[in-house]
Amino acid sequence: MLNEIPFTGKDLLIGLMPCKISTIKQSIQMRWSMTSIILSDTCASVSELKKNPMATVSSGEGFPVAILNRNQPAFYCVPAELYEKMLEALDDHELAKLVEERSNQPLVDVDLDSYL
Repeated sequence: MLNEIPFTGKDLLIGLMPCKISTIKQSIQMRWSMTSIILSDTCASVSELKKNPMATVSSGEGFPVAILNRNQPAFYCVPAELYEKMLEALDDHELAKLVEERSNQPLVDVDLDSYL
């Protein structure tokens, strides 16, 4: 059933999500008794991460690697470059929201020469 899901963790990361997370959750629940949503194409155990951290990060080829503890996702190992892009996208989103909130405010004329 999981092979029928038409997208990958990379698609989720960049926001291309053709179906809802609840659909994924239901598919996983049908297959396993414990529900675990892994939003990554690559997984590694905590033991693998301890043995060779840089190889584990590299295995994701620039995308996050799900680190599993007892076959449950414990955290995501995100490469620095991608993390920076994610923070910049969040900042852009906050700025866009601020611009939208202020777009209906009245304009104020300011004479910059008066401040010199």
